[in-house]
Amino acid sequence: MLEEQGFATVALASVRPQAEKTRPPRALWSAAPLGRPLGVPGDAAYQTRMIQAALALLERTDGPVILEDFPHDPPAGDNPAWVPPALMSAPGFAAELKALMPWWEQARQRFGRTTVGLSGVPPEDWPAMTGSFLNGGLPTLPLLDTPALALRFLCDDIKALYGEAAQALGPAPSPTQIDTWFWRRTEAGTLLQELRKAAMASENNGLKTVGGRFLVPAPWVT
Repeated sequence: MLEEQGFATVALASVRPQAEKTRPPRALWSAAPLGRPLGVPGDAAYQTRMIQAALALLERTDGPVILEDFPHDPPAGDNPAWVPPALMSAPGFAAELKALMPWWEQARQRFGRTTVGLSGVPPEDWPAMTGSFLNGGLPTLPLLDTPALALRFLCDDIKALYGEAAQALGPAPSPTQIDTWFWRRTEAGTLLQELRKAAMASENNGLKTVGGRFLVPAPWVT
């Protein structure tokens, strides 16, 4: 519609197959993670190179669809000074979540906001609800009347809380550092792997879809 009205557009694509399917008039794909299409915050040099490459597509006349790959991988941006939250050694998601809550509260105060709340389920109820899914239950929520949506948004809340808590104090970690910590070193990461397997083994088609596509990013599936 924008193009039909005379406005030239360029999309920054984070998922190449999606760009191939939707076929925007012009798109630049990069390996930057979802949510950070221009790479690490504050890296002006990298961001400028990417924006210049995207704007250069406006000069092309070989459409109607142009999809180019940005040839430079984004810097990892790992921060060696970052220290992950100290968690209790007691096993289990419930104990770990309880130990993490003060860190999350500090993160909320530090940034003045939170993205936790999609599911509408308070954190103290998360262990029981995830346990119900693991045991074959199909719990729903007042605003999410299907088990699939309930599970998806519940897991989104878990990931959001841990990601925010990881940034509560000190220097900011990179997305890779947060992901490595969450998926390889926390009880919550292990729990989501188990929930994915349970959802994909379910006879509920909605749960199968959610388990296969939304709970665990492909690079971290075990």
